[in-house]
Amino acid sequence: MSAARRQVGGSRFLYDSFDAAQARIDAQERVFEARKEALEFRMARLEQAVERLEKRLWLAVYSVAAGVLAHGALALVAAFG
Repeated sequence: MSAARRQVGGSRFLYDSFDAAQARIDAQERVFEARKEALEFRMARLEQAVERLEKRLWLAVYSVAAGVLAHGALALVAAFG
């Protein structure tokens, strides 16, 4: 029982239900924070994976473009050479 309650007085049974409700609220807040941290961790991992995938896709696009340009250059060399 807190010091403020001792000063007011009264039966402990008046405050027990409030203590239990507050404990339940505190537990729910801790669970919420843990879930929020886990979600933020997973989101960060997903963002990293998307960035890696984006880099790979751009590498593939540039590789295809380089192949097309090289093929065109070879065709020009064969035509005029």
